[in-house]
Amino acid sequence: MPQLLDTLVVLLVRLHLAGVFWGDCSLSNTLFRLDAGTLAAYLVDAETAEHHPRLSGGQRGYDVDLARERVGAELLDLQAGELLPEQIDPIEVANSVPPRYQALWTEVTREEIFRREEQRYRIAERLQRLNDLGFDVGEMELVTLPDGNVKLRVETRVAEPGDNRRELFRLTGLEVQERQARRLLNDIRSFRAYLEEAGSPVPETVASHRWLTEVYQPVIDAIPPELDGRLEPAEVFHEVLEHRWLLSERAGRDVGTMAAARSYFQSVLSKIPEEVTTASVIAKRQQPNA
Repeated sequence: MPQLLDTLVVLLVRLHLAGVFWGDCSLSNTLFRLDAGTLAAYLVDAETAEHHPRLSGGQRGYDVDLARERVGAELLDLQAGELLPEQIDPIEVANSVPPRYQALWTEVTREEIFRREEQRYRIAERLQRLNDLGFDVGEMELVTLPDGNVKLRVETRVAEPGDNRRELFRLTGLEVQERQARRLLNDIRSFRAYLEEAGSPVPETVASHRWLTEVYQPVIDAIPPELDGRLEPAEVFHEVLEHRWLLSERAGRDVGTMAAARSYFQSVLSKIPEEVTTASVIAKRQQPNA
């Protein structure tokens, strides 16, 4: 039951972020499907739904309260029909919907403050948490506070499958896998927010071009010749970002992308057997028969 409610709440938060007031959130109006070992929820009855540019706190609260009432009523019906396990209290379960929703909404929308020297890896950590919850990142803003710390504001969005790949290709011309694209887009948005700290807005296309030439390509060009082809370039960069986060977490400060890349090449990429990598396997398959 907790997993079912959490999945329902994720759906409700995603709808609210998209400006959709459901008006009839309930278990019976939701399709639950298994997805890679976890549950995914889909709205199946939108008769009462309304779309707005943005939902107010009052609209969201009313929608959540309706969900609490309807979930409780449905569970009471199941209990009356002796179809609900005895250990499940319908009222207790229904009353858990608002706090579950509020906890997720807060995690998705909250502002975060950190020291400047932690900036890059703390941003990466924050965006990864959002991705793990099933949310993509839209606009980002960094605000320098009077005490020198930095405040991060993140706008989350709901993306369709393939959106990240298409968006990255539009901005950079790179063709990569969906999860790789999501991670690279996160880094582009982090880089853009860094560029805008001076106070002047930087167009998305300009920031993406600078990221490609100043951040991404130098890492790819720095791959030692003897390790070239062990992994696809986008996967190498993705792993360098992961490695940077680990090193920065240990150091308590951002170690920088190029320092992380050099460490990754030496301690990780060099240990990957050439015969099991994608690039080498494809090359061997493309060789003509002797």
